[in-house]
Amino acid sequence: MNTTTITITGEHLTMEDVCAIAQGASAALAGEALAAMARSWEGVQTLLARGEIAYGITTGFGAFKGRIIPLHEVEALQRNLVLSHAVGVGPLLDVASVRAAIAVRANTLAMGYSGIRPQVVEALLRLLARNVIPCIPAYGSLGASGDLAPLAHIACVLIGEGEAFCEGERLPGGEALRRAGLAPVTLGAKEGLALINGTAVTTALGTLATLRAENLMDAADITAALTVEALRGTAAAFDARIHQVRPHPRQVDTAATLRRLLAGSTFLRPHDPRDIQDAYSLRCIPQVHGAVRDTIAYARWALEIELNAVTDNPLIFFDAEGNPEVLSGGNFHAEPVGLAMDYLKLGLTDLGNISERRTARLIDEALNRGLPAFLTRHGGLESGFMLAHYTAAALASQNKVLAHPSTADTIPTSANTEDHVSMATNATHHTRQVLENVERIVAIELLAAAQAVDLRREQVGSAAQLGKGTAAAYACVREHIPFLEHDTYLAPYLEAATRLVADGTLIRAVQG
Repeated sequence: MNTTTITITGEHLTMEDVCAIAQGASAALAGEALAAMARSWEGVQTLLARGEIAYGITTGFGAFKGRIIPLHEVEALQRNLVLSHAVGVGPLLDVASVRAAIAVRANTLAMGYSGIRPQVVEALLRLLARNVIPCIPAYGSLGASGDLAPLAHIACVLIGEGEAFCEGERLPGGEALRRAGLAPVTLGAKEGLALINGTAVTTALGTLATLRAENLMDAADITAALTVEALRGTAAAFDARIHQVRPHPRQVDTAATLRRLLAGSTFLRPHDPRDIQDAYSLRCIPQVHGAVRDTIAYARWALEIELNAVTDNPLIFFDAEGNPEVLSGGNFHAEPVGLAMDYLKLGLTDLGNISERRTARLIDEALNRGLPAFLTRHGGLESGFMLAHYTAAALASQNKVLAHPSTADTIPTSANTEDHVSMATNATHHTRQVLENVERIVAIELLAAAQAVDLRREQVGSAAQLGKGTAAAYACVREHIPFLEHDTYLAPYLEAATRLVADGTLIRAVQG
């Protein structure tokens, strides 16, 4: 059980904090956050007492912004909003994603611009502490006005509606609260809108995907280096001088990583003036992997800002005399995150493309420098890695469809009031799909590279040494997956290799 508690201030939430909460850590509001929210809530009460017309507080929503709501119906307005907006469809988001979304939403509200009581946000965080996980269907958000539908499914549970998992059982929201010893919340003015209007789900999904992409990138570098050795490649293209004169920082870093991984290798091809350079999928690893790292770095940059940003509407500010003022704007528009996710999934798609090409070279006897076709000694009778490459190719092809930018699309909604939307949540869903596919593509390359190293060792002699880093990577593979002497039920080995890539085992083995 994770006993860590993350302090929510509204200003200091990191991607790693979100991941920790997603994996079971608790969260608690800082004192300054409680004070900021209390002041904001008091500001809403002042506006109500003045009888001011304020969007979402004393008016309807979206195209109903001109409909004035009597004060005695303000609570009903907020409850109706939550219930009517819980229209998500499709498979449920996983537990980690829901927990991450709750954390991100709480952090936004903690900044004290949303007009919500501290007690409501504390109730939100108690869902995490008691492991009450709202059921959130994956689809239905346009990424503006934020993630209305998925966030409404969280808010429904908070008021005793909707559905949630409690102790592993899917229950009506009210029953889940009762079993966890929690009471439903009655929403006041502005509070329903504060809970559902923002980018928390998109940001949470993007955060978890970006962290996972960083892990994948490290595993892809290791796998590519092992393939270079299996194919008797040359390390000349990784010479620091080449990259210093084209100083894209992550290209330079990738070349340095490859040099460290391959240090001491005798599998590499010695200098041969008649065989100077390798195919692009080997020679250009720093250029391609480095550029993919750029997309991940950009996603981290955008998300670190978004995690500590106010993303709902309207917002409560105070003038120099302490008088509250309501301002309407568009911080719920998730375009910054959507573009980052589109960029990331494009980069990951190409990472899968180049990995698939290296696998194709490993199994092709016309290209693999003397290894047996499809990495089997018994070709014809046995198919070896022929179909493993089919799977890599199928996944790479699927990614090319998923890589279409979601943010290039928009469909006007709410009677054309919301006439441009980001589709950022779709972008995050597609990014996660691409990410999972590329984890499998790289895992197939890793499995094939280890098989090829064993077959190559028979040619170069048992005394041949892998590089300092790749030797550890190879040993990690062989600890979990044997050399495949004959055709066998291959699917479990592909899954085992995918776990090595996805859960960080391969990286930890190389790092020692």
